[in-house]
Amino acid sequence: MFRAYKYRIYPNDSQKELIDKHIGCTRFVYNLALETKNMAYIGSKHNFTPFDLIKQIPELKKECEWLKDVNSQSLQQSIKNMDTAFKKFFKGAGFPKFKSKHKGTQSFSVPQSVVVEDDLLIIPKFKEGIKISLHRPLKGTIKSATVSKTPTGKYFVSILCDTKKELPKKAPIKEATTIGIDLGIKDFAITSEGIVFENPKNLRKAQFKLKYVQRKYSKNKGKRTKQRLALLHEKVVNKRKDFLHKLSSKLISENQTIALEDLAVKNMVKNHKLAQAISDVSWSTFVTMLEYKADWYGKNILRIGRFAPSSKTCGNCGAINHELTLKDREWTCSACSTVLDRDVNAACNIKSFALNNILSGEHTLKNQGELPTLVGALTLEAHCL
Repeated sequence: MFRAYKYRIYPNDSQKELIDKHIGCTRFVYNLALETKNMAYIGSKHNFTPFDLIKQIPELKKECEWLKDVNSQSLQQSIKNMDTAFKKFFKGAGFPKFKSKHKGTQSFSVPQSVVVEDDLLIIPKFKEGIKISLHRPLKGTIKSATVSKTPTGKYFVSILCDTKKELPKKAPIKEATTIGIDLGIKDFAITSEGIVFENPKNLRKAQFKLKYVQRKYSKNKGKRTKQRLALLHEKVVNKRKDFLHKLSSKLISENQTIALEDLAVKNMVKNHKLAQAISDVSWSTFVTMLEYKADWYGKNILRIGRFAPSSKTCGNCGAINHELTLKDREWTCSACSTVLDRDVNAACNIKSFALNNILSGEHTLKNQGELPTLVGALTLEAHCL
């Protein structure tokens, strides 16, 4: 079983400069490889493998000698990452995009030769070691690392370790140990047991300060204002992640099986009235946390279809209320006169639908001419500038 451990690192000024150079060079090679792959396919329908492009790196270094200052394995890994992005695209993800140095967290990968000793991170080109804060022990054999820099200027390393342990067997699925969860906006999550977890609304609470600083930055474009804006966004993200981690850990530790609804978040955010609220709750991130933590501890994640009428179905008699709207938080079943709380009823139905799918065998467990070259693409890009 592989697990990643994230730590903050404290490089000195010369190490910061070298880290920034690694980030810039790997981003450059990634973008150049993506352009080359696109040109090859458009021009002659040829599909470059990552190894075809990696073989061209020595020739590229002759044109761009500054690439010799960084770890060669990191350059190779950036091409492999680009190929992985293409594989995800063919599985339904978005088309690979060119990386920008102005957006988000910047990073580079170190696929091997990673050592941590005496509170120092030792990687190729950093033989003297980078100071690292080991707030928790590393468990397992170190396989690779990813060094990252946040928009606020903080540096982190994520270390992937092989723990040499097998994933535990999944717990048996029983109705008594299964819980249904309905994810929402007004309340973040409602369980089939009637427990309500409030939506912290971190972005909305920080909206006043964010708008003020954003207006100030729009006027003067100052570095201090930009730093302050980045810090405010980072604070919102950290609060959101803290809430999601705590809640997902609590649900996994207290239940053997969790039933969820398969939500089409990408389609839902197209509703401009709800897009910000939906993005703030981060349902996709929460579900991802539940899934990998369920694997770690041998728990089950069940999913029902996104078109299942979990909110409109009466949990008492099974009648469907086709006239139910989003503003209706409580409704009375016309067939049996039961007064139903919309969210708790939906959570109970999600649990019921998922268990029925298991019994019927319809459910599967979740988690189960002349070709262009890198140098040629570089030359063409230079002419276009």
